[in-house]
Amino acid sequence: MTFENHTVEKIGGTSMSRLDELVDSLFKRDTPAEIYNRVFVVSAFGGITNLLLEHKKSGEAGVYACFANDEDDHGWLDALSKVATGMREAHASVLSNAADISDADDFVRDRVEGARNCLIDLQRLCSYGHFRLSQHMMLMRELLSGLGEAHSAYVTTLALRREGIDARFVDLSGWRDEREMTLDERIRDGFADVDAARELPIVTGYAQCKEGLMAEFDRGYSEVTFSRIAALTGAREAIIHKEFHLSSADPNLVEGEVHKLGHTNYDVADQLSNMGMEAIHPKAAKTLRQADVPLRVTNAFEPHDPGTLIDDQPAETPAAEIVTGLDVHALELFEQDMVGVKGYDAKILELLTRHGLRIISKTSNANTITHYVDAPLRDIRKVERDLNAVYPSAELTIQPLAIASVIGRDLSGLKALAGGLKALAQADVDVISAHQTTRAVDVQFVVPRKTLSQAISALHGAFFECESHPEDLPEARKAA
Repeated sequence: MTFENHTVEKIGGTSMSRLDELVDSLFKRDTPAEIYNRVFVVSAFGGITNLLLEHKKSGEAGVYACFANDEDDHGWLDALSKVATGMREAHASVLSNAADISDADDFVRDRVEGARNCLIDLQRLCSYGHFRLSQHMMLMRELLSGLGEAHSAYVTTLALRREGIDARFVDLSGWRDEREMTLDERIRDGFADVDAARELPIVTGYAQCKEGLMAEFDRGYSEVTFSRIAALTGAREAIIHKEFHLSSADPNLVEGEVHKLGHTNYDVADQLSNMGMEAIHPKAAKTLRQADVPLRVTNAFEPHDPGTLIDDQPAETPAAEIVTGLDVHALELFEQDMVGVKGYDAKILELLTRHGLRIISKTSNANTITHYVDAPLRDIRKVERDLNAVYPSAELTIQPLAIASVIGRDLSGLKALAGGLKALAQADVDVISAHQTTRAVDVQFVVPRKTLSQAISALHGAFFECESHPEDLPEARKAA
């Protein structure tokens, strides 16, 4: 394993679907020195993991969900055939050479047929009473996930070799590998004879290991693999390539010009992750922080733009940096006898955790506890049922709402809460509640779901587009 002054870079699935463009914008360089000393970790082509597991947003069943729920073979077999078709369509759209397309077709056939045989064998095994399918579901989920990243990494290697770049396919998915390894051992084994100065490693975002990445990180595993590679190889910098810049707001939601962040820190990245807008998975960020590897988020299709640097540095002056939002459900429990009872919400937290509901924010007073959660309504109904059994005299309400948030490394002195409330009132957006912690890194406004876009636009206008009207700026921004 030979590395020196290198970067470890990750490409997401949406960007991977434009691989033919990435070859020119991201991989090609003027000199060999610029081409190499880089390691690329790739996600599956856009939509493939949805077909393999389940749709991330709609929940529509993929191979995994069909296999787990269907009583006959037809559902998951048909779903696996859709995966093969989707993979072939994905690489046919980005490869131009007929020989490369044929090679990629063979790769898909081998992997998909191998997975099909594995699932058939598992199904046969579990027909005996001593074996339970439930005991093998997570391993099956890992097997299926690895198919997507292995396919995209292999196709990328083909495309780059066709352009004269000495690309190397590094498969960490453990395909037909009987050895049992930790994540670090798997990475070291995959890179054992890699010379980054002379070849360009294209690495699968999924890595098979003893720990089982899916069990803890589910579909955030590729960033965990990416960050661990950066830490183990001593990367100069870790880079995530997206199809957009990390900006002050979603340009599709706000009126006026958004601003690229340019520089922020891991604290802001954590707040963005909490709001469902992940710059990087929190556990991956922790790995990079502890290894003292700075992170950069760039637009993959603007190679000369340095993007946004994320490190541990505090802000030089207080300022809002980004406005974002998220649809949530408010789960409110009112119990008149709660007053004076210590730890009353422990059971609520236990049930939310058991059912896998992600808590975005929480408020409470003498007799009411409200959790704002990011979860499907069907899962919230399960929690509601259990809570009714535990607290039969309590009143439970579930309401679809949204949270709009203003985030920055340092919001102290900005009067962000007051300024945000004023901006929302002027935009005729009802504010159901507002939250701000003493650390002054974010302020959250709970609003009706249908007004979220309007709220984000109003907040962005208040904190980023008032230069022509300095009287509207918070005091700290005037001084700055």
